[in-house]
Amino acid sequence: MNKAYNIKGDIFGGITAAIVALPLGLAFGVASGLGATAGIYGAIILGFFASIFGGTKTQISGPTGPMTVVIASSVVVLHSDINAIASVILLAGVFQIAFAFFQIGKYVKYIPYPVISGFMSGIGAIIILLQINPFLGLESQADIISILQKLPSNLLNTNFEALFLATTTLLIVLFTPAKISRVIPSPLIALTILTIISVMFGLNVETIGEIPSTLPHFVIPTFNFENYKTIITLAVTLALLGSIDTLLTSLVADNLTKQKHNSNRELFGQGLGNTLCALTGSLAGAGATMRTVINIKSGGTTQLSGAIHSIVLLLVVLFLAPLAAQIPLAVLAGILIKVGLDILDYKFLKVIKTAPKNDLYVMITVFFVTVFIDLITAVGLGIVLAALLIVYRITKATKISTTNYKPSQIDEYFEDDPYIRVVKIEGALFFGSTIAFENEINSLLDTKTLIIDCIDVPFIDITAIFTLQELVTHLNDQNIETILLLKKSHQEKLLSVDKTEIFANTIISDSLKDIPIQCKL
Repeated sequence: MNKAYNIKGDIFGGITAAIVALPLGLAFGVASGLGATAGIYGAIILGFFASIFGGTKTQISGPTGPMTVVIASSVVVLHSDINAIASVILLAGVFQIAFAFFQIGKYVKYIPYPVISGFMSGIGAIIILLQINPFLGLESQADIISILQKLPSNLLNTNFEALFLATTTLLIVLFTPAKISRVIPSPLIALTILTIISVMFGLNVETIGEIPSTLPHFVIPTFNFENYKTIITLAVTLALLGSIDTLLTSLVADNLTKQKHNSNRELFGQGLGNTLCALTGSLAGAGATMRTVINIKSGGTTQLSGAIHSIVLLLVVLFLAPLAAQIPLAVLAGILIKVGLDILDYKFLKVIKTAPKNDLYVMITVFFVTVFIDLITAVGLGIVLAALLIVYRITKATKISTTNYKPSQIDEYFEDDPYIRVVKIEGALFFGSTIAFENEINSLLDTKTLIIDCIDVPFIDITAIFTLQELVTHLNDQNIETILLLKKSHQEKLLSVDKTEIFANTIISDSLKDIPIQCKL
């Protein structure tokens, strides 16, 4: 009984996800520059193979906003060369399979939230900006800066019939009551009603155009010496973006189903699916959050739901292609603007006034670099910035203090000597804190005996070890007795690196009490 119920849920979940994926697949295909057919077959092929071979049972995969943005860039940079674009998608799939092999998936969770927030909001902004021209009934453009520069003149050339369709679409997808959307997704409502209106009244608007009701043709990926660097860069961008997008969606699915996905198997499934998309000239994709959530909410519990979603889309292409060809591009623009609005990270935007300044700087930087430069630079720069800020915070938290002990405090261990000083380090001793540590030691060269107390140091890196070597050598040259207080684990690390035996004449212990009496002053 339970098994039959699960199959019923998978069937309904798959059908519902397909209904949502239909307009999105068409819209993303058009927005990418590869055409509506490429978008739909991207959803069919990736959706099927990622479901069967992936590691998230309820995930629905297909073209997504972030992946579409990268493909659109590829179309422009590679001058619409379908074979070269297929090479980008093929290599991206191969890279994802490699990520799975080397178990890279587990590291996605370590990407700082401000980086993800700025990146996702940037993607949302790009999708919205790219739809401005289709929303106005004008020819699409791929360059964001150009779109903004030409906006005043484009407004004067607005096609008001297209503007009516796009505005009405946006109102429908924004304000359709949830109880209705749960039965019939709002994008499908807008798509159906406004396409009928456009055809009935013969509106002068651009449409999707002919969609071949046949299986896709085999495409041979090719690249040459002149563009291989561009292709590899775009492929790495696509692979990283698709992996991050997918695994974040997998985490959402885990929260809803109370299950745990297999990240490396998921990356393998995504890589396999995108590789096959490349060989058919289809649009690359990733795990789609909205479609995955809808699948789960509609009863989907296993990989069967993703497979059914793909089969339903294939039947639509084979038997309803002539109807889909009449869909106005303005309607798809309205749907995509809603997608862009949904991608914006409202969770972070709500706390933007009270968020820590460092996190806010990272988020804003990643956002603007995503929108106006490129996605991979944005993610890389964001991670570097976040890492540098963490280093700064750790460095600031490291305390270095110097104490001039009175003889009465030390005569149990040492002869009375007013020139014994202790430099105590509390916190990490690493490349971020070594400069301050070195400056402190160099200011104490009038000392006869120097105790460097690192007992409260939680970790020490190779930079700090080399710095200690240099300081000990310098102190020995100044005839200053040096005592290092280190934890046993740190002593082992230090001595294993000290191949030239710089510390041979240095007293090293984990306590003053353990220093041999003959070594005391």
